[in-house]
Amino acid sequence: MGISRSSSELVSLLSFIVLLSFSIGAASISSSVDDYGDDHFLQCLSVHQFSNNQVPVYTSKNSSFSTIFQSSARNLRFLSPKSTKPQFIITPSHESHVQAAVICCRKHGLDLKVRSGGHDVEGLSYVSDIVPFVMVDLSNFRNITIDVEDSSAWIQAGASLGEVYYRIGDKSKTLGFPAGLAPTVGVGGHLSGGGIGALVRKYGLAADQVIDAQIVNVDGKILNRKTMGKDLFWAIRGGGGASFGVILSWKVKLVPVPPIVTVATIDRTLEQDATNLVYRWQFVADRLDEDLYIGLKLSPVVSSERGGEKTVQAEFYILFLGRVDKLLQLMEQSFPELGLKSKDCTEMSWVESHIYFSAPGSPLELLLDRDPASKIFMKAKSDHVKVPISKDGLEGFWRRLLQEDMPVMLLTPYGGRMSEISESEIPFPHRVGNIYNILYMVNWFEQSETEKHIDWMRRLYKYMAPYVSKSPRTAYLNYGDLDLGQNENGEFSYSKARVWGRKYFKNNFERLVKVKSEVDPGNFFKNKQSIPPITLNLGKKMQD
Repeated sequence: MGISRSSSELVSLLSFIVLLSFSIGAASISSSVDDYGDDHFLQCLSVHQFSNNQVPVYTSKNSSFSTIFQSSARNLRFLSPKSTKPQFIITPSHESHVQAAVICCRKHGLDLKVRSGGHDVEGLSYVSDIVPFVMVDLSNFRNITIDVEDSSAWIQAGASLGEVYYRIGDKSKTLGFPAGLAPTVGVGGHLSGGGIGALVRKYGLAADQVIDAQIVNVDGKILNRKTMGKDLFWAIRGGGGASFGVILSWKVKLVPVPPIVTVATIDRTLEQDATNLVYRWQFVADRLDEDLYIGLKLSPVVSSERGGEKTVQAEFYILFLGRVDKLLQLMEQSFPELGLKSKDCTEMSWVESHIYFSAPGSPLELLLDRDPASKIFMKAKSDHVKVPISKDGLEGFWRRLLQEDMPVMLLTPYGGRMSEISESEIPFPHRVGNIYNILYMVNWFEQSETEKHIDWMRRLYKYMAPYVSKSPRTAYLNYGDLDLGQNENGEFSYSKARVWGRKYFKNNFERLVKVKSEVDPGNFFKNKQSIPPITLNLGKKMQD
């Protein structure tokens, strides 16, 4: 149909209908939108929505806007009144809603952020320096379909790990999934960055289990493993899906677990020989039977033995894929110094172990709670350790922990299956030769204390340099750290990105850049640490 002289009247009528349909259909925006650009963006969404399945969209004029924006954002550093807020929040319930968001953001020059669980510690999924921007919040996009006979599951990107574990446990007592211990983490980001957890030594990463995926590309098309091609399928499993598109869902292999597992926690302070135990742990943690996982949490606590002064506590948390008797036998052979006894151990199902590690004594249904924890200010960094840290090095570490109020260090042992998978199998390269990963995290309560605590974290990180991996000093993408370098003000430089890119991906970074350049050469999908595309000249120079 051609455009007649009454086209302005038709546009006005269309605008009224669109706005009315959004306010009635999704109860999502106010009855009027003042900005001309807003009007046209909403019209675009309406044009690209699927049938009568209207795109749920919110503006700051809607009473639910702030609640939705803050709902799964974990880090108060990015929830201050000065933090940038999206122009629109879209909460998809259908894949076409995501497609419409991509198409219309690209058409109208809007930056797009996608949030699945909100655990990215630098807020990259819900904050942007490029304004205005749109946030797609996938919290309602979380269907989980378990196929027990095929030992597989399709999981929408907005599902939390807790929901995944609960649904698996509801269907089978002998199937599990190797992913993280925090139940509120979103599946979309967790798998696209790698995904380490208590089954990492037995089965590897969560991303190692991905057998198919659905992603919305820069053209708004939905691709699966076959249609996206092997290079893009490789890139999104550990290379950060947000650089390449919007992950809609993952198909994953479920793994066998025994109907009964054993868990235990052993706490030791410095006065209880923690230094020697942590030192010894470094020599055995990655070499234990692959059915045995011993993680380590380090934090300051108030000590009654020191008259109420602080000391450092080492908390060894154990998951064994088997019964108590076998666990005690293995511990006596491999780590007798820890002194594990039968009374320290509890037998339970695999799914119940996730309650044990996250909220002991709580009902299993807590896994379905997407936001049980209070929000706090935080800063994180990460490292990989290849050579055991000396006792002198550990003691220097303790002194620094005691200077801070609420630091938490989580040490995840590798070895086992992790050492059997090639560094280039997926973008996550931290395999053979790494004893364990360190997550450094510091928390605080007041915005005014931010600079002090971040400065402490940076000094601790500098202190640890002699004891961790080198050339490059590596980091884990899911523990994102903008101190490693960032793209600023929408400017993307291959040479600058390579600094932090090699820390996360080592030699896989160059391949990720090549994939990015092929699937999103205009760099629509971007954040401060997204993979940059390159020109042909830079590509040639990189190959040389």
